[in-house]
Amino acid sequence: MDPEFQPGKNIAMKIPAHEYESTVRFYRDVLGFKEIPSEGTDDSPRFEFGDKVLWLDCMPGLSQSEIWLEVVASDIGKAAEYLKEQGCSRRDEIEPLPSGVKAFWISSPSDIIHLVTSSSDT
Repeated sequence: MDPEFQPGKNIAMKIPAHEYESTVRFYRDVLGFKEIPSEGTDDSPRFEFGDKVLWLDCMPGLSQSEIWLEVVASDIGKAAEYLKEQGCSRRDEIEPLPSGVKAFWISSPSDIIHLVTSSSDT
């Protein structure tokens, strides 16, 4: 049986450094989105975005913004096998994940980055 996939709760906006402060101001001050307090060592601003969480990450080497999405898999091992069989490109080099996190990176055919994570980690 193939794994089941669900949308995750996280959307990450990777923003070039030269646009970062104005983008944070846009979501915080212009749109007035509710900011979610930072947890732990991560200082990226997070905002409520309906039932999702919008993360704003400063990326000094980027020339334009990117959107990264989270997908939750019912079985992370089967998901990895299934996505490989479907020709999806693993992109684990894109950003290191904390140790112990059951997840991996892929890109869609249009090069949108997705974090595939285990339903037990959400």
